[in-house]
Amino acid sequence: MKNIFYSIALGAAILSASSCKKFDNYDGPDQTLQGTIIDVNTNKPMQSDLSGDAGGSAGTRIKLLETSWSSNPTPLYLATKIDGTYINTKVFAATYNISAEGAFVPLVQPAATPPVDQSQNVEVKGGTTTVNFTVEPLLEVEWVGTPVLNANGSITAQAKITRGTTKTAFQGNLTDVWLYTSPYPYIGSNTNSYDTRYATHLTYSGTTGTALLGTTITITTSLSSGALPKKDWYIRLAARTDYGSKLYNFSDIKLVVVQ
Repeated sequence: MKNIFYSIALGAAILSASSCKKFDNYDGPDQTLQGTIIDVNTNKPMQSDLSGDAGGSAGTRIKLLETSWSSNPTPLYLATKIDGTYINTKVFAATYNISAEGAFVPLVQPAATPPVDQSQNVEVKGGTTTVNFTVEPLLEVEWVGTPVLNANGSITAQAKITRGTTKTAFQGNLTDVWLYTSPYPYIGSNTNSYDTRYATHLTYSGTTGTALLGTTITITTSLSSGALPKKDWYIRLAARTDYGSKLYNFSDIKLVVVQ
């Protein structure tokens, strides 16, 4: 009787092992997908908000459609960096339709006449695959001169904001300009990424802000909480229009040493 029970148990174990082997034989996500979002006007990486991979509410995100698995795949999204680059080292080897979404003219416009589709069909394999995109930012946000540390402990900066695209359908009115301040060089529109005590927010209604495009805008950090403490501060400019999801375009980040 013991031999019968032993044989039954051994057979079940073999079947279980066989079953696991059959359904757990796929290679893990060991491919690297990387690239750069390039500003068509400057030919440099486009500065971005903190990544919008989780929901597209901010920043740039990379959209993946695994077409080798399904004709109607569920989108996957990858995070991007604030300097306009992205890299993910855990991507499955497969064929993908890849595009990018952010504060720029959409790469895919199915309702346009004629339809626009600047996505890329790419086979990801062999270790590292590089996919770049050239985009038209909604706005260009540039520093004018060097930020100045004032005697009262504030920082004054000057900016020039211009259109990043000539396509009128994507030219909304300028509504917001920010000067963000942070002790860390990772600044975006999320309140956790900058010091709200010293940030300055300029708002405009109607075409008031739009009239300032191409001019020099002066903006100073807030003194509502007093002078900036003596240490290294990173500052960044941001601006947006009322187009679409109202995403921000950004300047690069500058360091100001408060002594």
